[in-house]
Amino acid sequence: MNQFKTVALLGLLSGLLVLFGYLAFGGVEGATLGFIIAAIMNLGSWYFSDRIALAAYQAQPITAQQAPDLYAMVSNLAQRAELPMPSLYVVPSPAANAFATGRDPNHAAVAVTEGIVQLLSPDELEGVIAHELTHVKNRDTLTQAVAATIAGAISYLGQLAQFGFLTGGGDRRDRQGGNPLGALLLVFLAPISASVIQFAISRTREF
Repeated sequence: MNQFKTVALLGLLSGLLVLFGYLAFGGVEGATLGFIIAAIMNLGSWYFSDRIALAAYQAQPITAQQAPDLYAMVSNLAQRAELPMPSLYVVPSPAANAFATGRDPNHAAVAVTEGIVQLLSPDELEGVIAHELTHVKNRDTLTQAVAATIAGAISYLGQLAQFGFLTGGGDRRDRQGGNPLGALLLVFLAPISASVIQFAISRTREF
């Protein structure tokens, strides 16, 4: 049931992007644009999600020689979960945080901040890392990356559409068969709806 909810929400998010293209950028051509963007975003999320997330946090890879206790902890948990050993990273931040990323269990990475390593006891840290490895096993990392990317694309298109309306682009869309009133409404509602759906997907995967 949980998997069904996730697929339904991802489908709704992709459908919103196509609908946005249809209304804001002119009929079938706009819908096609939305579909193409959704496909490109999904492919990009599938292949580059781990690199993007790790680069955004300035995560640094660590080896068993650099952090033997942490490495052994992650290795033991991965074995118990019947997962390949993920790449291990440390984020130079005092905040207490951890995350998993990667398109599948064979290309997964787990990152922890310096702050969480210092703050938590070994048992507590083990619980946090076990939680992140569960995301890897259920492929939640890919699901959430795709959702975040599509939601970001919708917000970006919303900004483009707002700029078009402000500069008189609505007349051109009207001639091409777009619905200017529907597009204007969607310009403001689509990014909000996309964020709500993204949060719903995130909560579903956390559950």
